[in-house]
Amino acid sequence: MAVVTDRGGAAIGLWQSGDHKGFGVLDDPGSPSWFELHTRDYDAAVAFYEKVFEWDTHVVGDTPEFRYTTLGEGEGQLAGIMDSSTWLPEDVPSHWAIYFAVDDTDATLAKTEELGGSTLVPAEDTPYGRIAVAADPTGAPFRLRAGA
Repeated sequence: MAVVTDRGGAAIGLWQSGDHKGFGVLDDPGSPSWFELHTRDYDAAVAFYEKVFEWDTHVVGDTPEFRYTTLGEGEGQLAGIMDSSTWLPEDVPSHWAIYFAVDDTDATLAKTEELGGSTLVPAEDTPYGRIAVAADPTGAPFRLRAGA
């Protein structure tokens, strides 16, 4: 097991599986739904994950407004790398974001606030479902996604 940083400075955890294979549920309510790297060094990050982890990458967008690459394609997509160099605040480092699947994004935001968390970005409808960004009571951010 190890924690390292990629070329853009985003922390990633590694482990060599043995008896513990990791999680086996994806995209069910309460489980991880999507993983997304927000990086200022997009080209270096894509090359890093291709070379180190032998990712099969696919460019989804390659315009100055939207540069995005996925691990896998179609129904087999597992994660994305986003060029965040134009909008990521200077005091926020490159980082991986996790989206959790929920039945109702708005209800989950309300429950988050009721339990001492906060809404960082209100829910909005997107082509990828109704998404929002919240934080737990300690300030750790996470993302929510309902439907797709």
